[in-house]
Amino acid sequence: MDDLIGTQHPRRRFTDPGEAVAALEAAVPGLVAHRRSAPAPPDWSVIEARLGTLPPADFRLLSEIFGPFELDGFLNVRLPGPGREESWLRGLEHFLEIAQEWWEDDMSIGLRPHPAPGGLLPWGESVDGDLFFWTTTGAGPDDWTVTVAARSHGWWHYTGGVAQFVADWIDGGLERWELPPLGTGIRPY
Repeated sequence: MDDLIGTQHPRRRFTDPGEAVAALEAAVPGLVAHRRSAPAPPDWSVIEARLGTLPPADFRLLSEIFGPFELDGFLNVRLPGPGREESWLRGLEHFLEIAQEWWEDDMSIGLRPHPAPGGLLPWGESVDGDLFFWTTTGAGPDDWTVTVAARSHGWWHYTGGVAQFVADWIDGGLERWELPPLGTGIRPY
């Protein structure tokens, strides 16, 4: 996976996490039915202690109001939940090991896994083997770029957050570069 296809930018980047989540809920109408009755945050201090950082605010909000879910039988959005922090972190370790192997084999467009400066930090995967990361550069987590590592060896960046990326993927707001169309069928897991 050594080809950088390019970088895409949203028409308008959502900086408010509530606005980003609302855009995702508009793109996936069935998602609202899976909202928790009250926000249930994981223990962010456990996650921050292990990662050395918090995830971006839109991802944290998604985690607090939804559990992990799968879209269209294709995209797994891995969200930590209360009491499941260690399990979520172990899942990240698996994908960080893959990113390390790619870097060692010169297959990661020069991006090392987190915690290297600017390193890749995973947040999702497809059933076909595409991996979805943040590239952890910028002033803080809310500035991180979504990075797609497509199974077909193409890499690309999207300068919005996770919620906006998924919403734009569904509603056609981004060029899918090596990804299939994404429908709105949702299944919590």
